[in-house]
Amino acid sequence: MTEDINKTEKTELPKPEASALPPKKKAKPKAADAVPEVPGLVVSSSPHFLNTESVPGIMHNVILALLPACLVSIYFFRFDALILIVTCLFACLLTEYLCLKFRGKPIVIYDGSAAITGILLALTLPPSFPLYGAVIGSVFAIAIGKQIFGGLGLNIFNPALLGRAFLQATYPVLITTWTEPATIGTVDGVTAATPLALMKFEGIASDHLTLFFGNTAGSLGETSAVILLLGGLYLRYKGYINWKLPLGYLGAMALTGAFFYFLDSQKYPDPLFHLLTGGAMLGAWFMVTDMVTTPVTNLGQWIFAITAGIIAVIIRNLGGLPEGVMYSILLMNSFVPLLNRWTRPRVFGKGLTVETKGGTS
Repeated sequence: MTEDINKTEKTELPKPEASALPPKKKAKPKAADAVPEVPGLVVSSSPHFLNTESVPGIMHNVILALLPACLVSIYFFRFDALILIVTCLFACLLTEYLCLKFRGKPIVIYDGSAAITGILLALTLPPSFPLYGAVIGSVFAIAIGKQIFGGLGLNIFNPALLGRAFLQATYPVLITTWTEPATIGTVDGVTAATPLALMKFEGIASDHLTLFFGNTAGSLGETSAVILLLGGLYLRYKGYINWKLPLGYLGAMALTGAFFYFLDSQKYPDPLFHLLTGGAMLGAWFMVTDMVTTPVTNLGQWIFAITAGIIAVIIRNLGGLPEGVMYSILLMNSFVPLLNRWTRPRVFGKGLTVETKGGTS
């Protein structure tokens, strides 16, 4: 036989069609690698939002809420107020641009955050404050108060208030030199005392109605409590601020002021006076409610606002300065990381013990 009987003939089986093959099972990822993909998830610094609002959109609405206060200050103090607001605004924008350029970061000066800092800083200054000082304060507010920490969302203190505190320490005389509004009928540049200074050092109380509409001497943002109140209520209507913060701050100021008033009504002003004078309304609606420099927990927000309001009245009544809003907010800004830690809600199930047959676990 020519063929070897021990040799088996190889036959090729037909390959099954692709459609007939069972689907291949994917390798199950390990527990450490099993990270679910969340579409649209962006990890970034605060502020965080759970809706479609963007940071520029919110910032621009805050500017819109501050615009009436700016217009009223221009009405009361004329060109001095206008040039001071414009100077602080452009100085903050330019400083923000240069800092971002130097750090190699994207230029985001159009998001509105630097513009808000400039407007708020201008509203805390007297209308006669020199422009070179306004530029210095604006540079300090953006460069030291914001960019040195890493930019928006990473700053510890409110930049506008930090810039104002720097000017308070650098130019204590200029920043406490006030002029009467032009609407009173006096010559421009006539110096006058603020209602807080008159009450503290001379015992003269101003009319509440005048304080409500703001036809008094003071910083640009100290005038017209009603306009600032309307701007704050607009932000609350838009859902941009938490009602606990202005309520806690103004409520604490009113209750603390009432306590001192009942102790000695001849020496200390009534609670309504505290709410209508100084930077109470500006601070309560536009600075205490800052999304970055205030606590994120409900209890932390109550502690922050109430403590700051008490401190502001104590400084006014017992301190050497007639105003205490700036220092009260800056002081509580420094406690925000601790408040967030101390008032953090307990993780579900953490700290609970389960009884088993073998003991507890």
